[in-house]
Amino acid sequence: MFDGFSVVLVEDDPPVRHSLAQTLELAGFAVAAHGSAEEALATLSPGFLGVLITDVRLPRMDGITLLTQALRIEPALPVILITAHGDVGMAVQAMRAGAYDFIEKPFAPERLVDVVTRALDKRSLSVEVQSLRQELAGRRGVEAMLLGRSTAMQTLQREVQALAATSADVMIIGETGTGKELVARCLHEHSTRRARNFVAINCGGLPETLLESELFGHEAGAFTSAQKRRVGKIEHADGGTLLLDEIESMPLTFQVKLLRVLQERRLERLGSNDELSVDIRVIAATKADLKAMSDQHKFRGDLYYRLNVAVLELPPLRERREDIPLLFDHFVMQAAARHGREPPAGSGALNRRLMAHDWPGNVRELRNAAERFVLGLGRDSLPAAGAPDKLALAEQMDQVEKALIEQSLKAHRGVISATCEALGIARKTLYDKLARHGIVADEFRGGPAGE
Repeated sequence: MFDGFSVVLVEDDPPVRHSLAQTLELAGFAVAAHGSAEEALATLSPGFLGVLITDVRLPRMDGITLLTQALRIEPALPVILITAHGDVGMAVQAMRAGAYDFIEKPFAPERLVDVVTRALDKRSLSVEVQSLRQELAGRRGVEAMLLGRSTAMQTLQREVQALAATSADVMIIGETGTGKELVARCLHEHSTRRARNFVAINCGGLPETLLESELFGHEAGAFTSAQKRRVGKIEHADGGTLLLDEIESMPLTFQVKLLRVLQERRLERLGSNDELSVDIRVIAATKADLKAMSDQHKFRGDLYYRLNVAVLELPPLRERREDIPLLFDHFVMQAAARHGREPPAGSGALNRRLMAHDWPGNVRELRNAAERFVLGLGRDSLPAAGAPDKLALAEQMDQVEKALIEQSLKAHRGVISATCEALGIARKTLYDKLARHGIVADEFRGGPAGE
């Protein structure tokens, strides 16, 4: 369960030490047992993967001193204290100093195994979070804006990087909440137009009577309330980028006027006879199938083909579940900084719940869940695996299985034997699953191969 992690046990009584070590080993933990604090301390180092269990009363260096020195070496190390009845007050004080938990003698073996399991789960999560944060900190350019390490996101990152350097118009297709405006901003920020304006307009957020004035601008006196000249959104985007969000909701009567501007890159303000040249890159974003809409005469076919130059399709979150822990941690860090709070600790169980959820609201819904988590609002109501939405249950479970296998391969640097042991499956079973999911183990090797 915790491959690569170990338990350091400190107990000066040999029979007790042997009994505790045997209990932990039977539970599946790797145990290094020591008779003194000094001996155990010499085995600890920064980044140590495991937990420390120590009796409070030891010869020479006692358990409290060992706790203090161990946390200086590795501040994230969970330390579990074993106490006699009279040491409970001391143990509580030690917990304030950073101990993870204490177990009062006498205790059942199940109690020890339960506490160690929870402590290792916490340590495993802290290592994963640290790895995610290092990955986030090391990202640059497009990867820093479009977070994700799934195959779908890596493909999107490459496509955005390739398109950003061009002036081609782009159509972005994706469900609500998948980050269409973020992708549009990424295209702008990594283009030669980044010094000029990025102008976004929601085509469904304005009444038809205001749409022409909003996009084209107007001269003073063009209509009753036009007291002075107004530069429209298209003209304001000159030299930069114009995002037409929810373009499927643009009225048909206005689409022909937009088509002329897109074809000629010229416009007239309302109330003016003078044409203005504009140098703009147009990005259209939609959650609808514009081709189907044009076939049904709900969207102009000529406008669709004018926009359909370069197309980026954004995957819904349920199709890239392996990105969820990275995104959730990123949103938690952002929310914690925004609200001046310490980011709350998660758990491996929480990550599994997050990955199993269908996320109909996509990244936007995940961001809101992270915000509530930081604020302490309804943590128990964080989404669990709900009823399937558009995917059958079997398909959802396949995606969760694929994500968990890839996580384990990454954690074990692509080593098949270690991955099999961590997942609790036979080598043949793992190879069958790799083939079914299209996973290449060699891509996860972060160092020398070591079967």
